[in-house]
Amino acid sequence: GAPTISIFQKPPGVIPPGGSTTICCICQCSNGKFMMYKGSHRVPTLEQSGGRAEFSISNATYEDRGSYICHYLEGDAVLARSTELEVFVEELRLPRPNLSVLPGHEVAAGAEVMFLCTTTQPSTGCYLYLEGQIRAQVFLREQGDHNFSLVQKGESGRYSCQCYTWNALREWSAVSNTLDLVVR
Repeated sequence: GAPTISIFQKPPGVIPPGGSTTICCICQCSNGKFMMYKGSHRVPTLEQSGGRAEFSISNATYEDRGSYICHYLEGDAVLARSTELEVFVEELRLPRPNLSVLPGHEVAAGAEVMFLCTTTQPSTGCYLYLEGQIRAQVFLREQGDHNFSLVQKGESGRYSCQCYTWNALREWSAVSNTLDLVVR
């Protein structure tokens, strides 16, 4: 079948104006090439070996907001398209949350893990990001003392969280510390 392309932000999260991130596209493909688009506008990518293309956003502005997508071509034929990656640029006004994990940074395969995204800000929601995954934005509901927890089968990787207020003016926090989870 056709190759699949994954697209993700590294590091993930809502970017502040002036901030930076890299949009990565990865494919288990042979010798074709990538094209990345923001809307219908092509953006220049850095091609690397091993089926990977990257587009760097530095000194982000509101113009960088939008939907990014990657096409993989061999010759003139588009063999695969990634899903759309929505990039957000917003002022980060809330304090940085703290991310921790129970039972610890190393767990056995199949073990349940609980992420705690702790924030001093009342009435917030938080996202949990897993670097390398577009869908790693797991929505976390408020629990108790503004701790947000998720119990799931662990997946190795680099996690972070980011919170926002529920009120009409949605305000965002900076991204938390990163935390490397190792599943043995």
